[in-house]
Amino acid sequence: MTGVATRASWAEKLLLVRAALCASALTAPALAQPAAAQSRGEEVPIQRQLDEARAQIAQQEQRLLEQERRIQLLEQRVLASSQATQPPRDQLAQVPAPAEKQPVHVGEAPADEDQPPAVAILDEKGSVLTRAGQMITEVGIDYGRSDRNRAVFRGVELIESILVGVFDINESRQDILTASASLRYGLAPRLEIGARLPWIYRSDMSIVAPVAGSTNDDAARTIDSSVQGSGLGDVELTARYQINNGGRNKPFLIANAQATLPTGRSSFEVARDENGSAIEVATGAGFLGLSPSITAVLPSEPAVLFGTLGYTFNLPKDVSTRIPPVEIDRVDPGDAINFSAGIGLALNERTSLSLGYAHSWVFGTRTWTRQLDRDSGEPSGDQTETFSRDLQVGRLLVGITQRFSPRVIVNWSVEVGATQDAPDVRTSLRVPVAF
Repeated sequence: MTGVATRASWAEKLLLVRAALCASALTAPALAQPAAAQSRGEEVPIQRQLDEARAQIAQQEQRLLEQERRIQLLEQRVLASSQATQPPRDQLAQVPAPAEKQPVHVGEAPADEDQPPAVAILDEKGSVLTRAGQMITEVGIDYGRSDRNRAVFRGVELIESILVGVFDINESRQDILTASASLRYGLAPRLEIGARLPWIYRSDMSIVAPVAGSTNDDAARTIDSSVQGSGLGDVELTARYQINNGGRNKPFLIANAQATLPTGRSSFEVARDENGSAIEVATGAGFLGLSPSITAVLPSEPAVLFGTLGYTFNLPKDVSTRIPPVEIDRVDPGDAINFSAGIGLALNERTSLSLGYAHSWVFGTRTWTRQLDRDSGEPSGDQTETFSRDLQVGRLLVGITQRFSPRVIVNWSVEVGATQDAPDVRTSLRVPVAF
């Protein structure tokens, strides 16, 4: 605002100078010479007066042209000074998915039609691209909680409401705290690469107990296992490419690719007791995952609409792990279809709000197992192939972005499970810093 006010005051002064010069150019030639001649008692011919007036006007016009040139130079200097006082536009991003995904300033039209608008995208696969030659480091902390309580009946139903068998109550709780460091770099005007390194602290509690009175020895059949620990999680590598030049009525399209490396400790690598219960926590999935996706971002002031559609490929793996009463030979994790959509609203120049929904359809997992012999403990018999049921993981997303400076932004997001298979809640705080 200071630059604009300064420019306005300069413009007013320049207009006054220009008006004064024009008035002097019109009046001085006509009055100066006749007044001087009359003071000497001479009569000046009318034609001579006109010629002298024309000469004076030509000289004044030349002076006006010179003043106009100086005025233009002053206006250029004032404009450059006002632009220098304005903070530069930032394009820091934030996921998801569901992004990617993220990101982080919404509600402003892009200054350059070749660059996508800065927008807070909750999905990690849908973040806005980083400018070419710019590096963004990000530190974050995530907390997730899952709580399951299920009653399982194993027996025979004789008639309606009459069950003969054993009831089991399965209760499990899982708390996961993740600290991560991310790096993104604009490799080209439309290409961005990145990496994320997570460190995971996890606490698992599981209780399997029969309903009181359903067995002869309820205490002996109760299994209570709790374990906690920490370790390196699965490293993520990402690449994003802007496909087209979007605009106000045309969405920006961004192609995303993510690879999840099995660097963490999987469930098939942890130590177990004689009953097959884990005595260490898993910090990774244990499988290589590839996730291509495409993100659409549509500016619509003062909001930005965004959506991501992708597919996750999980590669099968030979695990050769014994979890009594079976030995698991091979596991093929189910692939997944991922979708997310939402809207980002600019509350003011520094604060934005994002609302969205993300859904994953995870296909069933194929597992090849063999029964363990009770006496020798070695696998025997034919290999059995089993399929688990599909999972529907839906999440409601809410995010707030606050820009503290052109280079520092804070993103806070909350995810709430909308389906039975989804985690109960997850919240994350991320701070990207641009260099």
